[in-house]
Amino acid sequence: MFFKHFYDEDLAQGSYLIGCQATGEAIVVDARRDIETFINEAERNDLRITKVTETHIHADYLSGSKELAETTGAELYLSDEGNQDWKYGFKANKLYDGDIITVGNINIQVVHTPGHTPEHLSFLITDTPQSDKPGYFLTGDFVFVGDIGRPDLLDEVAGGQDSRYAGAKQLFNSLKTKFLTLPDYVQVWPGHGAGSACGKALGAISSTTVGYEKTVAWWVSYLNNNDEQGFIDALLDGQPDAPQYFARMKRHNKQGPAPRKYTGDIPELQAEDLKTKSSTDYLLIDTRSRDAYISGHVSGSLHVPDGKKFATYASYIINPETEQRDIILLARNAEHAKQLRDKLSYIGVDNVTGFITSLESFPVMALPMITVDALASLTNPFILDVRSQSEYDEGHIPGSTRVPVGRLMWQLDALPLETPLVVHCQSGVRATVSMSALHAAGFTNAVELEGSYLHYQDVKKEKVAG
Repeated sequence: MFFKHFYDEDLAQGSYLIGCQATGEAIVVDARRDIETFINEAERNDLRITKVTETHIHADYLSGSKELAETTGAELYLSDEGNQDWKYGFKANKLYDGDIITVGNINIQVVHTPGHTPEHLSFLITDTPQSDKPGYFLTGDFVFVGDIGRPDLLDEVAGGQDSRYAGAKQLFNSLKTKFLTLPDYVQVWPGHGAGSACGKALGAISSTTVGYEKTVAWWVSYLNNNDEQGFIDALLDGQPDAPQYFARMKRHNKQGPAPRKYTGDIPELQAEDLKTKSSTDYLLIDTRSRDAYISGHVSGSLHVPDGKKFATYASYIINPETEQRDIILLARNAEHAKQLRDKLSYIGVDNVTGFITSLESFPVMALPMITVDALASLTNPFILDVRSQSEYDEGHIPGSTRVPVGRLMWQLDALPLETPLVVHCQSGVRATVSMSALHAAGFTNAVELEGSYLHYQDVKKEKVAG
C-alpha cells in the first residue's frame, strides 16, 4: 500500500493519497485546490487517481475534491449522512455508514462520526494483502492528536441555532461507539494539526494511535465515567474565535466549489503597467515583512506577510464575494508568485492576474503609529484589540473593545470614522494586517499602537517600578 500525507502548515490541514501498487489505483482524501500536487505525486509513483472523497463539508478551506475528480475522471464519493440542512448540493456517489470503497486491494470502510458536523465521515483502511484487520483511521475533524473536533462551528459561522449542544452529544456517542471500540494499534491520521481553528488544543505531530489517545486524551475520563454533561461543558469551554470566512467556505463547499480561474503562468508587471490602471481596478497585496510595510507601502495596499500564516491572514481581510478587482502580488519572482497564488486559492481567492517584484517608482507612505505615552494623552480614543478571547482574558488595555481580526472586516459598522482608532494585537503582526485593511476601507483615523499589547505591558511595569 502507498500512503502519503500532504500537510499545509498555513491552514494546518492534511490531505491523503492512498494507492494500491499492485493495481495502480489510488484515492485522494480531503484534497486542497492545488490538485496538481496530488496528480503529480500519483504519477511519480505509477499510480492513477480513480477515486476522490472527503470527510465532511469543510469550513476552513475550499475543497479541491470536485475539481480533482473532474480533471482526472475519478469517481467522486461524498457523505449523504446527517440532516437535510447539511447535505452536498452537487452530484457524487453517496456514502453511508458501513459502506466500503475499494481501491485495488485496499478496503476503505466508511464510518459515520457525527459531532463536528452532522454529515462527518471517517475512513478505516485495511491493506488486505497484509491483514484482514484495519490499520489506519483517517479521522478528518473527528479525532485530532490530543483533541477532538469542535461542534460549535455551525452556530458560530453558518447560522445554526444551538446546534453545538446536539453536536457535542453526537460527538460523545461517536467517540464511545466508533473510536474507543477500535484496537489500540490502529493509526490515527487527522485532517488538522496545531494552529487550526477547528479545535482548541491540537497536537503538533502528524498522527497518533487509538491506544495513545485512550491513554492521554483529555476527553477519555468523561467517557469512562459516562459523564456526558461534563464532557459537553469541557468541550464547549474556551473554543477559539471562528474566523468569519468559515461561513463562505461552508457555503461553497456544500454547493460545489467552482474550478480555479487561473492556473498557468502569472505575468510579471512593471510600474508603468499599473500606472495605466486606476486603483479601483486592482488590489495590491504586499507580502513583505511587517517592518518593510510599516516603513513604506502603497496607499490602499493590503499587508499579507509571506510565511506560515499567509493564507490565514489573507482569509481575514479579503472576501472574494465582495472584492472583484484583479489582485496583484508583490512577490520575489514568478515561482514565489505562483506559490502565493496557490495559497490564496485554498481560501477561494482566485483573481490573481499579475505580480510585481519591487515598489520602486511607486509613491509610498509610512504606517501611522502611536506610542503608549501618546495614547495616554488622547481624549476618548477607540482602542481596538484584535486578539483572541483567551489573550484578552489574560489581560487587556482598560476600555478597549475586542474584535478578533478574523471577524474585523465584517464588523466595520461598529467602528468610528473620526474618533482616533488605535489598533493593537499581542506583538504587532495582526495589528498591521488589520491596519492595512482598515485604511483600504477608508478608516484614515486608524493608527497602530507601537509594540502592541506586549510593549504596553512593559511600559506599564516600568512606570510601576519607577
